[in-house]
Amino acid sequence: MDARQAWQATLGQLQMEMPRATYDTWVKDSALIQHQENTFTIAVQNAYARDWLENRLTTTAEKMLTGIMDSPQEICFILKTTNERKKDNIKPESVSRRISAESHTHNTQINSRYTFNNFIVGPNNRLPHAASQAVSESPANAYNPLFLYGGVGLGKTHLLQAIGNETLIRGVNVLYVSSEEFTNDLINAIRRHDTSSFRDRYRSIDILLIDDIQFIAGKESTQEEFFHTFNTLYGQNKQIVITSDRSPKSLVRLEERLRSRFECGLIVDIQPPELETRIAILRTKAERAGRVVPDEILETIAYQIQANIRELEGALTRVLAYSDLSGKPLTLELTKIALTDFAPSPSTVKPDQVIEVVAEAFSLTREEILSRNRSKNISLPRQIAMYLLRDIINASFPQIGETMGGRDHTTVLYACEKIGSMIEKDDQFRRKVFHLRDQLFKHKVCVQ
Repeated sequence: MDARQAWQATLGQLQMEMPRATYDTWVKDSALIQHQENTFTIAVQNAYARDWLENRLTTTAEKMLTGIMDSPQEICFILKTTNERKKDNIKPESVSRRISAESHTHNTQINSRYTFNNFIVGPNNRLPHAASQAVSESPANAYNPLFLYGGVGLGKTHLLQAIGNETLIRGVNVLYVSSEEFTNDLINAIRRHDTSSFRDRYRSIDILLIDDIQFIAGKESTQEEFFHTFNTLYGQNKQIVITSDRSPKSLVRLEERLRSRFECGLIVDIQPPELETRIAILRTKAERAGRVVPDEILETIAYQIQANIRELEGALTRVLAYSDLSGKPLTLELTKIALTDFAPSPSTVKPDQVIEVVAEAFSLTREEILSRNRSKNISLPRQIAMYLLRDIINASFPQIGETMGGRDHTTVLYACEKIGSMIEKDDQFRRKVFHLRDQLFKHKVCVQ
């Protein structure tokens, strides 16, 4: 790989790893001027960009280039000449606006890359997406409070910050914090004997976006302060949006008075995406990275990563980086090698483990699962076990029948088709089955 290809590969990797606004502001307009004596000379549009890149990106980029070129590499950032800036059609005022916008976003703790435009909508998240848009268009008049809940990596934070970005455009006073930041702010205020400043900060805003509220459970002082903050904002007709990994009723360690207030608004859950949505997410991410990825590779990734969007996008990033850094084309074989660490080989999951996990999830014994009892509370878990044996281990129908107590292969076929159909039609059931699948792969995904 020559120097120009190496720099383009580095830019591609940085684009996937950095927030979009940061990449567009500081990295996008950089250009390779020359490569001599293992030093990449990179021209940038202004002194601000040069200083930012030298202080924050030099080490990372040099490691990437060293790996690509297979020898130690260094980077030298210089300013573009006037002619080069004219050629790139870079307007200083537009750069200033981008820097200003990024600073403004940073001050509100909101990441500008999370917008409604780049949120992929599917059957699993259509309602929470619509509710979040309604809140952003008419804060405190649509749904207040709005409570979004769901498993890890399903888009709760994306929607929360999309609300913030949409309302920031209209000059609304927005604050986004995690529950941990809220707790730390309170602790620091108490330590400084300055709780009045803390209350002014949180009670003088128009929209409060608080992420992962479940982490204030068991913290009495934090719950007390949040209770009064909630009441003040709600009483002033200010919008409150909250996310959690579970529904209010399931937050048993949270004070009842808080749970009851969460339940007075709209509560919506975000569910794991079905196959078509997962493929759409991957295709969109690839397009934004300026990459053409064959459908068969996108489908392979989507089949392997089923219940976590963050992990899904990470898998695509890994495949693209593996291709770039090794200099090999995107193929199914390369994809399987790149994703080796994302999930254990199906052969590592044993039939007995499947039966044990399903039995435990439904409070049954192994003997009951394998018995001839046809009651619904036993037959349905038995059919789920058959489906997972087929889905994870890829055992044949006769093999599954033998494992499940000597059942006929037509019984297994019926069970697999029935569970597959239920997964497509029943969102909550799909989440339950995916959770069992993740348990077998030892993935820590929290599902209600």
